[in-house]
Parts: sequence; C-alpha cells; structure tokens
Amino acid sequence: MTLVYLIAGEASGDLLGGRLIAALRRARPDLTFAGVGGESMAGQGLRSLFPMRELALMGLLEVLPNIRRLSRRLNETAADIVARKPALVVTIDSPGFGLRIAARVKPRGFRVVHYVAPQVWAWRPGRVKRIAREVDRILALLPFEAPFFEAAGIPVDFVGHSILESGAGAGDAARFRAKHGIAAHERVVLVMPGSRRSEVGRLLPTFGAALRLAAAQVPHLRPVVPLAGPVEEAVRAAAARWHPAPILLRTQDDKYDAFAAAEAGLIKSGTSSLEVALAGVPMVVGYKVNPFTAIIARRLVKVEHISIVNLLAKCRIIPELVQEDCTPEKLSAELVRLLTDPAAARAQREGFAGVFDMLRPPGGVPSEAAAAAVLRMLQDGA
Repeated sequence: MTLVYLIAGEASGDLLGGRLIAALRRARPDLTFAGVGGESMAGQGLRSLFPMRELALMGLLEVLPNIRRLSRRLNETAADIVARKPALVVTIDSPGFGLRIAARVKPRGFRVVHYVAPQVWAWRPGRVKRIAREVDRILALLPFEAPFFEAAGIPVDFVGHSILESGAGAGDAARFRAKHGIAAHERVVLVMPGSRRSEVGRLLPTFGAALRLAAAQVPHLRPVVPLAGPVEEAVRAAAARWHPAPILLRTQDDKYDAFAAAEAGLIKSGTSSLEVALAGVPMVVGYKVNPFTAIIARRLVKVEHISIVNLLAKCRIIPELVQEDCTPEKLSAELVRLLTDPAAARAQREGFAGVFDMLRPPGGVPSEAAAAAVLRMLQDGA
C-alpha cells in the first residue's frame, strides 16, 4: 500500500489535512497515512506521532523557550519519515516546522509538497530561493501566489481556499438563539482570539476589555467565543472574568450558527477572518505579537494589509488594529461603529462578496483540487 506522510502544526492545518485525507481516500482507497496532526486528521484515522499542540507556537520569543523540545520533535519526525519511507511527504502550513522537515528529508530522496504557500511574498521574499530547494511543489490557496513562486522555479497548483468548504456561511441564527436562550433584544458579538496559546494570551484580555467598553455604549451585548482544542482551557480561564459573560462554544455546528446570529465580531487576523467574512459578519481585526517580534516584522513585512480579505480586495474593507493600535479603546470604537452604523456594516458585507469569487479553484472544491494535485505527484512523479 502507498503511504502518504502528512504534517500539520496548528488547528487550521489540521482541518486542511483532514479534508485532504478524506478526498484522497475517496479517490484511492489503497492509500495509507501517517504523520503529525490533530483532531480532524485523527478523525480520518491518522495516529499522530506526537500531540500537534506542541507545535502551536508563534513569535520569536514564544518559540525560544521551547526550542529544545521543538528540535527533538524535528529529529523524531525526520527519523520517522526515513524509517517509514513514504511515497510523498505533505507539509501543511506551519512553515517554521514543516519546511525544516522538508529540508532534512528532500536531500534523502523524498518528494515533498507544501500545502498553503508560505507568505514570503508578504515578508522576507528572499527566502523563496531556499524554499525552491526544500519542496517539489506548492499547493496555493490564494490566486496571486502562483506567479510569485513559479518565477522562482517552484511548480504551483492553485487549489482554492478551503474556507469555501467550511460551511461557515450556512449557520442557523434562530437555532443558536433558541439553544442558548438569547432574547430578541440581545445583540450577539463574535470573539475569535486565535488557536495558538501565544495569540490567546495576548489578544483575549484586550478583546475582553474592548467588549466591556462597548457594552457601556451598546446595551444587551452577548459575546460568544468558539473554543479551539489546544487553547480551550486558556480561553475558559480568561473569559470567566468577562462582563458581559460570554457564551463558550465547543462544536463546529454551534460556531457556525453563532456566525449566523452575530451582528459584528472582534477577530484575530488570519483564516478566522475569512470564515467570518464568508458568513457575512462585519468585523474588526486585531493582532499583537511580542514587541521584539513586532520590531523585526516591521522591517521585513512588504504588504499594506494583514487581513486576507483586504489583501485580495486591495483596499481596507475591514479595520485592522495591529500592535500598539490593538487597544481596548480603539477596538471598542470600531466595534461600536459597526453595531450602530448600518452603512458601515453594509459596506463590509458588500466588499466580502467579490473576494470569495477569487478563492474558487478552476474545478471542483478545494480539497478535491488539492487531492488531485497530490495524486498527480504520486502517479507520474511530477
């Protein structure tokens, strides 16, 4: 049987991996799978080499205290690949870990495809030359990424963005209100602080303070917070002190129903902002990293926007409050504007519509397009 080795390092990559395994298995029941993943990939039968949550770190100062453990996991994963001899290695997002694995195993004759193009077009574009030595192919989620990497000699398949398969825009607002006893006059506000411990630790207290300020101006707010597996305990502990008290959500169906019920959101930059946009929820994007990381990032970042929605639209549809601007006062002011100014909320919704047309693959759905690219590599060595 043909073995495919997959490596995901965080919740969004795990979802991609789970859908990819399912699509590959439908096309090729003879395939087997091994590697590193979370709940979604486990649901498809993958037994993770170690808990994926150990890799859910971001920022220089967040990674440094864990460098020895990460180094040990790198060694362990590379050794496992060499021992198992897979036909193909698929590294999914999380380039800090995945591409280091690729750099170790590709010289030993293993073919590597990286799923989710590293955002070197946004910062450190010079790294593309190194990536060209580390991978055989990239599966890109965004349409403008293919020309950038192809210019460096890396074959690219634009497979579309997996958010289109998420069901994020198909929730039931009435069901959500009934389930959680939310009265008609109460106004649901969505809060999504990320799936990494470092993100939650920096953003959740700020988001909570922003909600407290907003509630003083807009009565009857009901915040809702989806819980991501690796950070569930941290979110519960921090949100327990909020006023107004939040509704905490554990299931995907409940999360998407909350999207349908929400009037506005406080959202971490990243895939979650695309999810919320697909559901048509106006939002404020906030993001903070360690100050030292921010100083370095500002020297390297080459794009005007941090939100994928704004990047694709090439304009500021969504307010972005980053680092020193990501304060309770500024977040609250933007949130209140969305809750009290129908024109501001409507302008965001209208802007979202054109963005998603750009994210569709040439044929099929994203997971099937990604699976087709992987199968081509297995079949003809492309």
